[in-house]
Amino acid sequence: MTRTGLVVSTFPDPPELDTAVSYASLKEIAAGRLPDLFRIYAPARIVAFGRQDTHSPGFGEAVAACEQEGFTPVVRLAGGRAAVFHEGTLAFSWQTMTSQPKLGISRRFEFVTGVLATALRALGFEATVGEIPGEYCPGRYSIHVAGQKVIGIGQRLVDGAAHVGGVIVVDDRVSVNRVLGPVYRALGLTWDPGVTGALADHRPVRSSDVSGEVIAELRRRLELFDLALPTDLVNQAALLVPNHQPADR
Repeated sequence: MTRTGLVVSTFPDPPELDTAVSYASLKEIAAGRLPDLFRIYAPARIVAFGRQDTHSPGFGEAVAACEQEGFTPVVRLAGGRAAVFHEGTLAFSWQTMTSQPKLGISRRFEFVTGVLATALRALGFEATVGEIPGEYCPGRYSIHVAGQKVIGIGQRLVDGAAHVGGVIVVDDRVSVNRVLGPVYRALGLTWDPGVTGALADHRPVRSSDVSGEVIAELRRRLELFDLALPTDLVNQAALLVPNHQPADR
């Protein structure tokens, strides 16, 4: 089994710092100065825009709409379209060293979705993997419960390492839809708010239940050990924060 550091700490101040920490740790893993990592944590209240979003003619309007709803706009690492993180969600990422990152894209997606879907099933949810019509930030590795998307996932490659990350919506899908409405209109994207889901809509569950089961499933597949990220890395990440702030902000 692969030895992997488990990181549960969050860096929400400023809200862009968590993303900057992920990028800084990814580069350290690629350079062989950090082991593989899995992070699962409570995120700041953000809308995570993909790089494709930043090139949309309506991006400035989308950023303004995001801020008007009380969310911070962040340019994330992974691909895809705008997704929402808030107090009722969990952010996750798996970062792993690889000499040929392009060759393992599907395998890494399948590994992470396998962990997450198995964890949800252990909690009593009928989780399925795959894109459904009308979902926000559509992708073939989205995870759904009863026809509603509850997990979105994306991937970012760098020389020597890969990052697979996303969001688990545990509760409060209303807030997700409220901010995505004006954001997606500005970006010119169509979607169906009816297929946005949250786990708590289907059975009582807490974020700690979900993170605990995800970690338990990871321990069955990886050699996990608790890890605190080095202070120097977090300080380095703080210098990268502007890279994750929209230019229109």
